[in-house]
Amino acid sequence: MSSTQAIKIPSRPARNFIGEDFQFSSWEDLKPLYEDLQNRSIGNAGDLKKWFADRSELESYLSENFAWRYIRQTCDTANEELIKELQFFISEIQPHLAAAGNELDKKANSDPFLGELNDQGFGIMLRGMRKAIEIFRDENIPLQTEAQSEERKYGAIAGAMTVTLDGEEMTLQKAADRLQSTDRATRETAWRAIAERRYQDHETLDELLDKLIALRDQIGKNAGFDNYRDYMFAAMGRFDYTAQDCFDFHTAVSRSVVPLLSDMAEERRSKLQLASLRPWDHKVDTDGRAPLKPFEGGEDLLNKTIRCFTRLDPYLGDCLRIMKAMNHLDLESRKGKAPGGYNYPLSEIGVPFIFMNATSNLRDMITLLHEGGHAVHSFVTRDLLLNSFKQTPSEVAELASMSMELLTMDYWDEFFDNGQDLVRAKRQHLESIIETLPWVATIDKFQHWLYEHPAHSHEERSLAWNRIFGEFAENITDWSGLERFRSYAWQRQLHLYEVPFYYIEYGIAQLGAIAVWKNYRENKSKGLEGYLNALRLGYTATIGDIYKAAGIPFDFSEKHIADLIGFVKSELESL
Repeated sequence: MSSTQAIKIPSRPARNFIGEDFQFSSWEDLKPLYEDLQNRSIGNAGDLKKWFADRSELESYLSENFAWRYIRQTCDTANEELIKELQFFISEIQPHLAAAGNELDKKANSDPFLGELNDQGFGIMLRGMRKAIEIFRDENIPLQTEAQSEERKYGAIAGAMTVTLDGEEMTLQKAADRLQSTDRATRETAWRAIAERRYQDHETLDELLDKLIALRDQIGKNAGFDNYRDYMFAAMGRFDYTAQDCFDFHTAVSRSVVPLLSDMAEERRSKLQLASLRPWDHKVDTDGRAPLKPFEGGEDLLNKTIRCFTRLDPYLGDCLRIMKAMNHLDLESRKGKAPGGYNYPLSEIGVPFIFMNATSNLRDMITLLHEGGHAVHSFVTRDLLLNSFKQTPSEVAELASMSMELLTMDYWDEFFDNGQDLVRAKRQHLESIIETLPWVATIDKFQHWLYEHPAHSHEERSLAWNRIFGEFAENITDWSGLERFRSYAWQRQLHLYEVPFYYIEYGIAQLGAIAVWKNYRENKSKGLEGYLNALRLGYTATIGDIYKAAGIPFDFSEKHIADLIGFVKSELESL
């Protein structure tokens, strides 16, 4: 299919339980639906299956309702009305949903017909449900509500950051494009302006994290855990690996990847003929060529990505065409927009929304390929029986997105007419993968420290950050005179504020994505089919079994990491 006219726009499933025209303006409107589920008599396995379906319908509706509030607010962080609409759901609805959801979990868990539900996925769902019951505490509801309200402040603070360069006010994302300038003075001016602007808010962001750590630590302690980290491993359903596995990952990356990072930095310093490599020298082309510009504006970025996906598989292109036809994308950077990028699943309609801050660079192109991988995941799971079957763990969700970055690489000529530019783009992306793993280890290890030492001071936090940063950073870059900026480099990572402990997944999934790509290199049709087979499972199997469906191991040992990095290195050398 080649046009939006030729595609079929999906419609949401019928609302058999809540009613086609259901809307709510308070908890009182929702309460009768939860009471129906709570008080309903279940006489056989069929009744129980219908009960789960009705609950799924209600939760899908509410999930999508919240999603749109979040999407609209991040698209316009200065709009007071949108802030109020999101805050209303967080403060007035979610506390009730938490308590009511726990009661429904307990009802389901004690049902005598539970053992008769043999459909694939119920075992995984029940495993998570039982863990949720185990860690639920009523006293945590107001703390979680307060924490979520505080988390939203990060986007507003970061979204308001702009700098003025050459008389033009611009977002930090747009200013960062100048870091690719072949003029070193231009790069340094932009880097310092961005760093100074971030530093202006470093105390505010330090205090915001203080508040979040205190709230989160109390949540963990209330639930009977030694710290918030251990609580989050339970809350996030990390059944397939432990904190020790994360520490092993850190060690493996330090040994297998960081030396390669230093080699790359030294090669960059030498090629640029610099006495010392500075932080503003990392993005410029080492041969003095102008920055890659793979697209002109959001529309061009989207259309080229659609063509790229279509060549990989026509179905994948249609996923993005549907999103385009439904206006489920906001791609370009602008003032007042929250930072970052995301693919937000919309549980009822099954067609997600992609948000990002594109300017014109290669990183933006990769971001849309990445979020497009998440989007495809939403499409291939939209017909699974229950909403909970679609709620994949992050280690699987990020496998979908990071694999797409690599699987599409053969078709990047859609973005680059010039063969040399195409090679440059591939090389830059493969080098960024080598850079990603140490940064993931840095952020993850820092999070472990933060919550193992919740009463730390700001000075202790900076000392810990600098020590951990040093473990995973190459030893070539000269930070002299810039130490105050390096000490707060962690503040640009929104995950620390908004989605705590969501970061190691990027490292695990990056390894998985390299393995998927390796399979694809060896056999295109088999490799792609394995990837899609894994995605179609949603969360109806363990992470290990989902990776197995893709034809790859769920493994982040030192040997496995070294083998995969060796493959990436060989691909780099072949360019």
